[in-house]
Amino acid sequence: MSGHDHSHTADTGRDRGRLLAALGVTVMIMAAEVVGTVLSGSLALLADAGHMLTDASGLLIALIAASLALRPRTPERTWGYQRAEVLAAALQAGLLLVVGVFVIYEAVRRLVEPPEVGSGAMLWFGIIGLVGNAVSLLVLAAGRRSSFNLRAAFLEVLNDALGSVAVIVAAIVITLTGWTRADALVSLLIGALILPRTLRLLKETIDVLLAATPKGLDLRSVRDHILAMPHVVDVHDLHATLIGTGTPVITGHVTLEDRCLTDGHAQQILSDLQDCVADHFDVPVEHSTFQLETTSHRDQERLHH
Repeated sequence: MSGHDHSHTADTGRDRGRLLAALGVTVMIMAAEVVGTVLSGSLALLADAGHMLTDASGLLIALIAASLALRPRTPERTWGYQRAEVLAAALQAGLLLVVGVFVIYEAVRRLVEPPEVGSGAMLWFGIIGLVGNAVSLLVLAAGRRSSFNLRAAFLEVLNDALGSVAVIVAAIVITLTGWTRADALVSLLIGALILPRTLRLLKETIDVLLAATPKGLDLRSVRDHILAMPHVVDVHDLHATLIGTGTPVITGHVTLEDRCLTDGHAQQILSDLQDCVADHFDVPVEHSTFQLETTSHRDQERLHH
């Protein structure tokens, strides 16, 4: 058990380093785009700077969550703060959703009333933003599949990068043709790209908070495998949920033949049950709790699920 905890702490420590580096780059890009807004009068740069402020807030939330995850477990918080990363990712997804809707709204408004911009300064500050975002993406890419937190942060920075690309493309088109509606069209495309990924992340985090069965784990298949084991009569009150990234949990009541609880079979069956859920399925479950009971006890229970 201690080895598992040490590994989780090391992973979370690396997450903190990546998030801190990405936050630093994001804040620097935001400051540069504020300067660019003053020099060029570009509403696109101003909107992207506001976008950066939202994303910097999201990264700060993720950094706080990663720090909380390092705190030890206590009798009052038996899972520690592992669920903090899920809460942070849900909040970040909500922020991204607001940004995506705002981008689409602004794009439609600018199609009707295209603003005047200084395309030269807009182009250079767009390039600065893209380079900075590329650095952040490289920092976060290695760990984005290891936790909801880093995945949300990666989407934040990817969202920023798309915004910088939009600024660059719009600046080039405006410089070459004078058609200022290019900014609105590119922004509309980015908004359309932001929303599906954001909604997917929001759904996954809400599923965790609602204690839904972890994605990729077929609870019907788990039930069938348990029922197929020798001496197992019934399975009920079977539940599966996800505490945090990489921590699925299964609990259930397993009814055995009455003699198993007196002839020594029960201990071996319990080991087989835990080995089954840990090794047999696509989502390995290391944390499992099974209540072994007789048929007479099952019939006396008030709740069956």
